[in-house]
Amino acid sequence: MAQIFPKWADEIPRRLLVGAIVFLTAIVAGVWYFFSPEYTDVGYAPQQPVDYSHKIHAGQLGLDCQYCHTEVFNSKQANVPPTQTCMNCHSQIDSQRPEEIQKIRDSWNSGEPIEWVRVHNLPDYAYFSHEAHVNVGVGCESCHGRVDKMDVVSQQEPLSMSWCLDCHRNPEQHLRPVEEVTTMGYQVENQVELGKKLIAKHNVHPPTYCQGCHY
Repeated sequence: MAQIFPKWADEIPRRLLVGAIVFLTAIVAGVWYFFSPEYTDVGYAPQQPVDYSHKIHAGQLGLDCQYCHTEVFNSKQANVPPTQTCMNCHSQIDSQRPEEIQKIRDSWNSGEPIEWVRVHNLPDYAYFSHEAHVNVGVGCESCHGRVDKMDVVSQQEPLSMSWCLDCHRNPEQHLRPVEEVTTMGYQVENQVELGKKLIAKHNVHPPTYCQGCHY
């Protein structure tokens, strides 16, 4: 009996199967890679209700982080400053952008708080405490970057689980004296050696098990 289909037709199912596997693998790999926080979150810089420049305040003027974020050493969260903090200076000081200062004064006069937009967001299932980190010497810039150089604050790190674990497994690379936590551009000749000394001093043992950050 003559063959109905040519011999090469026997290869079609095999080629379709291989092609489907390659295609699906490429999709999964692409989603895994390009949908990670490194690509979806890093660079996030929302527009704020007041055009506030950290470059001017923390950089040129040298304001310490704690002047505005007063609770960072004794609270889970680094609080957003109230209008009163801004008015400590801007009740007397104007700037080159009077319309932005007027927004602050309007907030003060009306009693309505400025609704700042949060830049760094962690999922609800992840527990993070600023207090636990800064009190053992994790610098602000380790997570937030050089905010003293930012006109508009943007997210500099992915804040993903793997990123956190990298630090928890090698904390000596990120620790500094507690009094230097808010110092921007802090450098030391031998970071690893200093970090190991601070680990011993503060008894630092970051958790790497699930319950350490997830309850």
